Amino acid sequence: MDHTTQIAWIIDDDDVYKFGFRKYVELKKLCAEVVEFSNGIDAINFLSNTANAANLPDIIFLDIDMPVMNGWEFMVAFEKISSRLNKKIAIFLVTSGISYEDILQAQNFPDITDYIIKPINSQQFNFAFTGEINKKIA
Repeated sequence: MDHTTQIAWIIDDDDVYKFGFRKYVELKKLCAEVVEFSNGIDAINFLSNTANAANLPDIIFLDIDMPVMNGWEFMVAFEKISSRLNKKIAIFLVTSGISYEDILQAQNFPDITDYIIKPINSQQFNFAFTGEINKKIA
């Protein structure tokens, strides 16, 4: 399997959404592996562990509203460790609500590649999982 994106993460507390996301990605063969987290802290703990360096994601779809650690808290923690990761990771902030404040806040995080309103449509998936994303984050 030859993919631009090998490993995609979905960090979201909605199990139904994660199931649909995984099925769509598998059906369209958009990447080799999808890893799911239900909150930001589990994902940050994985990223922070140097033993996991070979299994870092190429792309993260990050929900804003989650228990334990929400998307904004994840981004603050991510900024603290991103320089040690030795890999540029595309992060798509995903939310079910349209909030002008969230869009403005997302602009304060240079590691956020884009802001997407759920549900993710096929054009957004194609943009995220193809080489087009490499042009935006390079």
